[in-house]
Amino acid sequence: MRPPVPVGIAGTALWLPAQRDTAANAVAEGRLEARVARELGHLHLPVADAISAPEMAVRAAAEGLLGSDVAASDLDLLFHAWMYYQGHDLWSPPHYIADRLGAHTALPVGVRQICNGGVAALELAVARLSVESGVRHAVVTTADRFTPPGFDRWRSDFGAAYGDAGTALLLRRPAAAGDPLRLRAVHSAAAPQLEAMHRGEDPFGQVPRDTSPVVDMRRTKRSYLRAHGAEEFQKVNRDMIRHVLERALEDAELAPDDPRIRCAVLPRLGRKTLATAWLPVLHGLLPVPAVDWGEETGHLGCGDLAASVHEVLCREVLRPAEIALMFNAGAGFTWSCAVVEAGRA
Repeated sequence: MRPPVPVGIAGTALWLPAQRDTAANAVAEGRLEARVARELGHLHLPVADAISAPEMAVRAAAEGLLGSDVAASDLDLLFHAWMYYQGHDLWSPPHYIADRLGAHTALPVGVRQICNGGVAALELAVARLSVESGVRHAVVTTADRFTPPGFDRWRSDFGAAYGDAGTALLLRRPAAAGDPLRLRAVHSAAAPQLEAMHRGEDPFGQVPRDTSPVVDMRRTKRSYLRAHGAEEFQKVNRDMIRHVLERALEDAELAPDDPRIRCAVLPRLGRKTLATAWLPVLHGLLPVPAVDWGEETGHLGCGDLAASVHEVLCREVLRPAEIALMFNAGAGFTWSCAVVEAGRA
C-alpha cells in the first residue's frame, strides 16, 4: 500500500518498564535452558510488575504526542493492537487509552492479529487517513504484559522470548515539513494455511487456557511439525519475506539497490531464528546490513515494528531523505514490510 497523499510519522515512542529479567538469572534459577539462552541472544527482558498493558500504551502515546506539535484533542483515530490479556474481560482497551490520553473526539479501534497486530493497525490507520475527508491525525499504540501464571516469557514459545512494553506511532496526513519520518509504503501478505501452528490438535476451549494452564506455543508447533514437517513453513517463510519486500519497494518506487536505503530492520526474534529464517533471504535480496535491535528487549509482541521505527530516530541511523526497511511477522501467519524515509532538511 502506498498512501495516495504522503503520510508523516510526526512522533514515536517506546515505553519500557524499569525492571529487567536477565537471561543469566533465568538460567541460574532453572527457568531457561542455557542452550536456548544462547540461541535467543536476549540479554534481558523488560518486566512490568506494577503497570498494566493499557497503561503502558497511554504512557507511550503521551510521549509520542509530547515530542510533536500534535495535541491529544487533535487526534481523529486511535488504533490499539495487543497480543495477550489486557486486564479485563469483555472490555475495550482502546477506549480506555483514548479517555486517559484526553483524545475524547478520536474514534478508538482495537486490533488483534497476534505479533503482526501493530502493522495491521498501522495499515488500517493509513487507509482511514487516506479515504476520509477531515481526518488528519491518528495514533497507533501497542502494549503487552507477558506475566505468569498464564504466560512464561522465556519458555512459552520457540525462537523468541517476550518483553513487556508500550509503543506509539503518531501519523499525520498530509505529512508536514517538520515530521521526522514519512511512511513511503507498507505491504503485508498471509499464509492462513499455517494457522494450526498455534492451534495444534487442541479442541476449541470453553474459556481462556482451557486446554493448557500456561500458553504453550512450543507444544502446538511440535504438533504441527509432526504432522506436516518443517519444509512447507520454511519455503512459505522465504517466499513471503521476498514477496512483502518486493511489493513494498514497488509501491515506494524503489529498487533494492537504491543508495538511499541504509538498512533492513529485523523483527525482535531470537538470534538463531533470525540467522536461519530471515538473514539468508535478505542477504540475497538487499546489499544493505540487516540489523537486530532486540538483544535488550526481546520480542515485544505486536510492538516490534513500532519500537524499531522509534529506534531509527533515537539511533540517528538515517540522514535526510534516507530510507529504512522495517520487517515484521506474526502467527497465522502474516508478514509485513514498511518503508520509512527520514524527513528532508
